[in-house]
Amino acid sequence: MGRRLQLGERLAKHAAESEGAEIGRLATNRNVLAALVEACLGALYLEHGFEPIREAIVSAFADRIDYAVEGHVDFKTELQEELARRGRTVSYAVLEVEGPPHDRRFTCAATIDGEEVGVGSGPSKKAAEQAAAREALSALRGNS
Repeated sequence: MGRRLQLGERLAKHAAESEGAEIGRLATNRNVLAALVEACLGALYLEHGFEPIREAIVSAFADRIDYAVEGHVDFKTELQEELARRGRTVSYAVLEVEGPPHDRRFTCAATIDGEEVGVGSGPSKKAAEQAAAREALSALRGNS
């Protein structure tokens, strides 16, 4: 969204007497662009309130909202948010790595308060952690 709104270019254009290379780096940095989007949304909200900006914001983020609704599920984030509401935390550990370097298989565990709650496997550590988080979420919701 920051790229689409050309916030990096605007930052570079309005930067006052800063190191040229540094401004160029900042203007293309994904984290800086995300922070700029967040700051702009916050400023709009503070200046106008929610209702006057709601339609424009929802429209601007429509493709991202559709993507999230239509199937992209980040189980690790979902688990972390669920646990935060309960005042708990999760940690992940690699239990096993199998296969040759070009065809690895990882098995990871999600541990909550010292208890292994979910185990998952996948072709990458990240995928295995996602699978473990999905299992942990299922266990948590079954025990709520």
